[in-house]
Amino acid sequence: MPELPSDFIDLCHSITAKRPKTVIDHILAHGSITTEELKVIYGYSHPPRAVRDVREHGISITTFRVTGSDGRKIAAYRFSDVQVKRLTKLSGRTGLSKKIKDALTEKYGCKCFIYLEEIDKSELQIDHRVPYEVGGDATEENPEDFMLLSGSANRAKSWSCEHCENWNNIKERKICLTCYWAYPESYTHIATRQIRRLDLVWQGDETAIYEQLKAKAHSLEKEIPVFVKEIIEKEICRKST
Repeated sequence: MPELPSDFIDLCHSITAKRPKTVIDHILAHGSITTEELKVIYGYSHPPRAVRDVREHGISITTFRVTGSDGRKIAAYRFSDVQVKRLTKLSGRTGLSKKIKDALTEKYGCKCFIYLEEIDKSELQIDHRVPYEVGGDATEENPEDFMLLSGSANRAKSWSCEHCENWNNIKERKICLTCYWAYPESYTHIATRQIRRLDLVWQGDETAIYEQLKAKAHSLEKEIPVFVKEIIEKEICRKST
């Protein structure tokens, strides 16, 4: 790893939160860190979240591919732009995040943009609609460049994006803008694959209906998603005849 500017190193050492500090310290010591190292050495089952924490503290990280211990290609991360003057534009993320979250919850309510489930505002996570690795940092003045996600939706999106051809090689913003993970209400692909999906959530009193579906599917020896899909397809066919 090339010698780093002293002010950049000072910025790195100023970050004390455990998860981003773990990533930063490892890269400072070894030049990069892999998803495998994050899992095996540090016990992080969702490496992209740890790397995102670093970015949210104002430090730019780039992704590249290396060969893992099993011979397969895996993601690795290293510092990219180390100019503190530019990076400090991304610091203050805490205040910015509150502003963005307030604007989005006021317009859309406290719900996950992917699963549409209503959850406590404190549990909602802010995410770029277009991943940082493809589109760079989103426009701070425009909350619509971000989305609110539940923790599970955020993890699902991160996993899908990290296995996307556009994330790894093409890096075209316009491809992301037509993806399910950016605009689930209007999309033409999921991570460049011709897939359509529907995420259903039963809450509160609605869970009784889910339990009935579950019991019926079990009696027919079918998985619940398959059973629900058959019901929908039969209803569409019935109305079209």
